[in-house]
Amino acid sequence: MKYYISTFIFILIISLSHSQTSPEDKLGSWYTYFGNHRISDKLSIVAGGQIWAFEPATNLNLLLIKGGLNYHINNKIKVELGYSFLDIDKSIQGEEGSHIFENRISEQISFKHKLNNLPVDHRFRIEHRLFNLRVGNSTKHRLRYRLGTKIKLNKTLFIRANNEVLAHIEKDFFSENRLYGALGINLNKSCNLQLGYMHRFINDLNLHRLQISLFIKTDHRKKKV
Repeated sequence: MKYYISTFIFILIISLSHSQTSPEDKLGSWYTYFGNHRISDKLSIVAGGQIWAFEPATNLNLLLIKGGLNYHINNKIKVELGYSFLDIDKSIQGEEGSHIFENRISEQISFKHKLNNLPVDHRFRIEHRLFNLRVGNSTKHRLRYRLGTKIKLNKTLFIRANNEVLAHIEKDFFSENRLYGALGINLNKSCNLQLGYMHRFINDLNLHRLQISLFIKTDHRKKKV
């Protein structure tokens, strides 16, 4: 276990040491909270949000608030209908006072399985993005596919890794890639904290982001007597 933790920390340090070579020349951060609340054998509610910053504590880039409803087909497959509201600040890119507001509707299917005892999870998502711009409104549609794994080190620690590809439907098909790795800590049976790093390739920029994420799962189903 010590070998895995040491290797992960070493890779993280090496990655961060190259962050200042980014065209943006900033080490940014993403702060995430998401809760998944089971209300029946077939249904669960998701709610949460994200804050993106161009620097760890300053230069707010994005605020996202999301809610959604999951239908569990079985223990391995579920589908989700979601809605998100986003406030995007582009002033750091030279558009002073410029905020873009986005209403986003999404449909997704996710499933998990094991590959030679390695847990693997897949997520396919379609997003319908409605933008409120200073010069009018616009609509875009996007496809997303994420492949990931979660490796348990012991009862408390785990490693989470995934890669996600994002693509526009209308034009410029490939739009973004997000590579993520984190050390996870199980705070209790229903809550975990992830401390990680994301390499984000978008618009020919290589962006480096520290991530702090809190995930909570609750089960409100009535216990069978």
